[in-house]
Amino acid sequence: MPSFCRHNRLVQNCPICSKEQSIELRPIVTSSAPRTAQPRPTTPRPSRTRSGSPARSGGSSGRLTVRRVARGADDGYHSPLVIGLKSSEDAARLAEEIAFADHRLKTLEHDPPGLYAEVADAGADIEERSWLAFLIAYLCPLEVGGKGEGEVRGEGEGEVGGTEEGEGDGEDPFAEIERVRTSWASGEMPSLEGVRCGPRSAHDPARGTRTLEAYRTWAARAGSQAAAYAGDAAWPPERRFARAFERLALPGLHRDARFDLLVTLGRLGVYDMRAGSLALGGVNDVTVGAKRAFGIGDPLLLERRASDLARACGVPLEALDLGLHNWQRGERATLGLGADAEPDPEALSAICGALGL
Repeated sequence: MPSFCRHNRLVQNCPICSKEQSIELRPIVTSSAPRTAQPRPTTPRPSRTRSGSPARSGGSSGRLTVRRVARGADDGYHSPLVIGLKSSEDAARLAEEIAFADHRLKTLEHDPPGLYAEVADAGADIEERSWLAFLIAYLCPLEVGGKGEGEVRGEGEGEVGGTEEGEGDGEDPFAEIERVRTSWASGEMPSLEGVRCGPRSAHDPARGTRTLEAYRTWAARAGSQAAAYAGDAAWPPERRFARAFERLALPGLHRDARFDLLVTLGRLGVYDMRAGSLALGGVNDVTVGAKRAFGIGDPLLLERRASDLARACGVPLEALDLGLHNWQRGERATLGLGADAEPDPEALSAICGALGL
């Protein structure tokens, strides 16, 4: 029977107990011992190629977009609210985008432009208002009258680089949504062939209308859109927002579209909901921008620092969604307000003061 020592080893393997009990220590055989046998000959294996798949090459059939992020020079700037920033230029740009996002939220509440006014019409059917809000968030208003008038997206085409020069000047940002929209009661799907989409659109031509079909199925499962969004009447606005955001994780509906949809429904008074967090995570400009600004990647700390920043700047937490998105991209998406929309000077001054600018 093999016996074990107090060191939980076989006695003959223990350098301490083998001496105490006068047992010969078993020699340790290592790879440095000389080989007595000749190495076995190896036969090269024939390379196997998967049927139906081409051999790998240096190129890629998929599209890879690399965007260089503009960063200001390190000038010694420091703020406990945005500890990831070392440049006052970056901080000033962030302040401008947060102020603009706050201005957009106020505009939605008090003077909604374009199709947003139809969504805000309390006298209209709530199902039609909800459906129109979904189409606006899914396709996104065009950026007209300035740079980036929109992208053409058609079945099987992928994204086509914008419109012709000058096209879109003076055009309604909601023109494409108005052109393809259908009513909820009709049950018809919009024809999305060749539709132009805004910068935060979730539409993928390869999916066709499958995301819209998934949305209708989601609403039908609850009985109606109103029931699906409202949930329990006793829920506070923050919980209603969070639950709807979680349940709207439909195929093809990314984080930005879901968040903007719920913000729109809340600000236009369709449902009593308000964001209690930014729902950060995944690969999107809001999350990447938050990691840059707050200097950390942990989701819980990101949410905490985002709340601290919004509170110090005197803006709703929802304003950081579009603010961080535009700041990270380096170009402003107005989402229906038009290229001439500018942030309120007093709000911008207050945000700059909070950031120590």
